[in-house]
Amino acid sequence: MNGRSAVAFLDDRALPRDAVCCRARATHPILGSFGIVVVNISAQGLMARCDKALSEGDRLDVALPIVGRTGAVIRWSLGGRIGCELDHVIGLSDYYLLLSEMLKVTPR
Repeated sequence: MNGRSAVAFLDDRALPRDAVCCRARATHPILGSFGIVVVNISAQGLMARCDKALSEGDRLDVALPIVGRTGAVIRWSLGGRIGCELDHVIGLSDYYLLLSEMLKVTPR
């Protein structure tokens, strides 16, 4: 397999992701509530950094700006990063508002 095929296989997503850096809260049925940092997002999923030992298939409830709490399933977990598929696709207008909120720069 050439390098180009490998990249296409590893990054086979329905929607491209938008890079963000936004703190959020996640709740796990056993581990409870904890902080995550969302580093990229699409209307269907997100990638986040966290310090919890989470596994593929674990379910989370994630609190996001604009859209509120949404269910998600972890599709992969590696080195303090998790990839999640959201239970429901975020509608286009709400997604743009969410993205705008996540990209706001907080004054120091």
